[in-house]
This record gives sequence, C-alpha cells and structure tokens, in this order.
Amino acid sequence: MADQTKPVVVSVVPVLNEESTIIQCLSSLCEQTYPHSLHRIYVLDGGSSDSTRDLVEDFISTKQSKTPQISIYDNPGRYVAEARNLALEMVPDSTDYLLEIIGHCSVSNNHVETLVKVMTELQISNEQPIGAVGVKVVTREGDLGLVESWIESSLASPLASGNGQFENFSGTERTKVPAFCLHSRKALHDVGGWDTSFITSQDSDLSMRLINAGYQLFRTDEVSVKMAKRTSLISWAKMGFRYGFWRTKLLKKHQNRASAREFLPWFGLLLTIVLYFANQDYWYLPGLLYLIVLGLEGIRFSIKKRNLTMIIGVPIATIILHTFFSIGLVYGIFGKTRSFNDRETNNGNLN
Repeated sequence: MADQTKPVVVSVVPVLNEESTIIQCLSSLCEQTYPHSLHRIYVLDGGSSDSTRDLVEDFISTKQSKTPQISIYDNPGRYVAEARNLALEMVPDSTDYLLEIIGHCSVSNNHVETLVKVMTELQISNEQPIGAVGVKVVTREGDLGLVESWIESSLASPLASGNGQFENFSGTERTKVPAFCLHSRKALHDVGGWDTSFITSQDSDLSMRLINAGYQLFRTDEVSVKMAKRTSLISWAKMGFRYGFWRTKLLKKHQNRASAREFLPWFGLLLTIVLYFANQDYWYLPGLLYLIVLGLEGIRFSIKKRNLTMIIGVPIATIILHTFFSIGLVYGIFGKTRSFNDRETNNGNLN
C-alpha cells in the first residue's frame, strides 16, 4: 500500500511526432520506484502526424496494472508551454508537483523518488519557498551516429554549453536555469504557469518569474534526464538559430538575464573588422585565436572519446552553433514574433 503521506506527482509529457522514442520514455516513467498510486502520467499530443498517438494508446491498453495511471490528451496549442499549462489546469487538486519531461527523453527508475526526496530536504533546510528542482541533461542511451557524437561533445564543452540546460555541474545547488524540473504546483499557480508567447525559452522565462516571486530554484546531479539530441548539422544549425531568436525575445522581457558570453562571437567579428580597416597587421588574430581554442577542444575530445573525428567534428559543430545562434540573436531584434520552428522540420520533435 502506498504511503499516503508522500506527495502526489504528475509527469507531464508534451509530444509531437515522437514515434521513435515515446515508448522508451513512457516505459522509464512506468518503472519508477515511487508509489504508482501517487504518480500519474499525462501525455499531451500536439497533433502528431506519425504513429506517436497510436503507440501511446497501445501502450496504455497493454500496460501492467501496477504502474502509474497514464492519460493522453489533445494539445490544440501544439507546443510545450501550451501543453504544460493544459496539464496544470487538469491535474487533480491533490497534486503537489508537476514533473517536466518530453517525448524524446528517458529517466532512471528512481528519478521521481529522488527528486521528491531532494525537494523535501530543501524545503526543510530553507526558509524561502522552493519553486523547482532541476536535473542534469546527459547523452541518450545507445550508440550515437557520427554527427550526433560531435554535437554531444560540443554540448559537453564550456564553449557551447553556456550556463543553460546542458551545463555540467555537480552536487545540489541554487541556479537560475534548472532543466526538466520537478515544479511545485503552488508556485506554478502563483506565477500563472508558462508564457505561451514563447516557443523556446519558456522555461527560462518561467524561472525568472518564479525567482521574482520569491521562490528559490535548485538543481541536483543525483538523477539525470537522458535526452536524444540533433542528428544532422542542418537541424543543429536550425536549433542554434531558434535558440538565438528566442533568447533575444527573452532578454527583451528579462534584461537581467543577459550574459556577455552570448555576444562574444559578434564582439570577435566586430573587433576583426575594426582591426582590418585600421590597417593593423594583426587583424586576423581574434579569428586565429578562436580557431586555436576550438582545435584544442577537438583534440581534447578526440583523446577523451578515443575518436579522431572529434578533432574536426567538435570545432565544426561549435562554429555552426555560434554562427546560427548569433544570427538568431540579431534576427530576434527585428524578426516576427514567432520564428520558424526546427522542431517540426526535424521530424517534428518537441524540445
């Protein structure tokens, strides 16, 4: 019999064309050590055109009885923020926490139990209320393709990960940008949930509003989310552009989220142009230094991964990310409110 003193958790899974990964995702959530009677799973389908919905319905109909209750709903808004707000409206009044997951992620079987434990410990040790606890984002299980391995290594580098969801960290610590959070339902209600004007960066916006409302945010490395990422350089470039575009939109709303490192590529380019037109013999040094640093990162990962292709792959992936993120930043100043969405051109995946 479940321990009724434990909080009720609803895992929220937005999906859009996730046929290759959704069963692994749901299986990992159903295998949780947390009492299944206190854990529900909401799948919110944004109008998948592949077999995602059929796979979910078949999974529900054939799942074992001693697993969390799974429900699937339509998400007319299509995107992640709309899905999570819809779930927030539908969860039972007894719900204490909402867990962020997406259809191309999987988790270990102690994921929910560990996050509830960490949240409880933080609430006891802190006078200020806890809004959310996030986790590490790590490589998906299974063999990676060539380009996917370059992208994974690039994201593992401080040159590309920044201080967002892919940042490497250890321990349990306060943060401004927790990823794949266990959210306090009360905190979400207090700030009005997710801002649906954001296709991307909706979590960063939510985090800033939670902090402004007096909540503390934490992240822990005790558990992690295994996430399938981009598998082609074209989709990687589109993702970089999208993140840059929405980053600008976020900074317009939350100026204190600006970081100088985000603008370093533009600074380096402008410095090179100034030096060139000033007829300086060393005008090329900023670019040369940039390439040397990238080359050293490529060598480091080739040794670490025992893969010689990393020597060129990591620099290529990082240059693509920096270039298209920087273009997206500028386009976000002048571009339309909603930019194109690579999640739909890249097999429609939501992330």
